Amino acid sequence: MTSPEIPTNASSDTYESGLVNRRRVLGDAWVDRSLANRNAFNSEFQELITRHAWNDIWGRPALGDKTRRYMVLSMMLGIHAYEEFAMHVRAALDGPPESRLTPDDIKEVIMMAAIYCGVPVANHAFGIATGILREKGLLADAPK
Repeated sequence: MTSPEIPTNASSDTYESGLVNRRRVLGDAWVDRSLANRNAFNSEFQELITRHAWNDIWGRPALGDKTRRYMVLSMMLGIHAYEEFAMHVRAALDGPPESRLTPDDIKEVIMMAAIYCGVPVANHAFGIATGILREKGLLADAPK
């Protein structure tokens, strides 16, 4: 199966700039998998999020990637978007050094979510983040 062509209007500078930002924040492997999964049904959506989320928002100069990472993690918990939360936890841990978050940074986001989004949300988020931290070898087991 071949990947569908990017819609003609997606070849604009906004798409290309968005793709650069998307790769910087999420990593080439994630973006390549996402784009490889395009089909006739979802290709326009991929073009839309690349232009608008990744160019129009992540390309704005005011906040910077690290601040946006904090915000996205918080918002994903607020709307219970746990798959997106996991994706952005991985991206935050693996991102460029200047925008990378530490496990402690992520813990603080989840602690705030416990108060503002609810303990069940934070409990679930800790489970997700713990699994990712273990997978990456970034979590030392607590003493017994």
